Amino acid sequence: MLRGLEARDRAPLERLLVDTRAFRPDEIPVALELIDLGLTPGGGGYRFVVAELERVVAGYACFGATPCTLGTFDVYWIAVDKTLHGRGIGKAVLGAVEEAVRADGGRMILIETGGKPSYAAQRGFYASTGYVEVARVPDFYEEGDDRVIYRKLLRPAGGDPR
Repeated sequence: MLRGLEARDRAPLERLLVDTRAFRPDEIPVALELIDLGLTPGGGGYRFVVAELERVVAGYACFGATPCTLGTFDVYWIAVDKTLHGRGIGKAVLGAVEEAVRADGGRMILIETGGKPSYAAQRGFYASTGYVEVARVPDFYEEGDDRVIYRKLLRPAGGDPR
């Protein structure tokens, strides 16, 4: 089941973020800050899709319109319980993000990730869902860890890409 963010999700999402071991310890508080903003009225512009499997939080994504652009959106965070990888949860969450962006007239989604070998699975996931690498900034996060940016152009309902 896919749904919006609820207050009861904060603790399970924190556990999920830590348990994935995909994020550095200093990154977790940033994700939690966005979750906290998402739980406030207006959400600070951050939107969420939460996946549940048998009434347990299985994954989520945080996304929003990119400031100072027309129709561009960023996926800021996406994570799935590591014990559930390969079950289509990430694809379902990302698909729901794309539907929401499309419904808002969005034309493009950007996703940023790291270039270290340990992020190969994430990069493979983005490529498998139709995202294309469009930029790479060498040594961005730290020496040996590039900033890799993926893009997907969205087709409006029943039409060609804008």
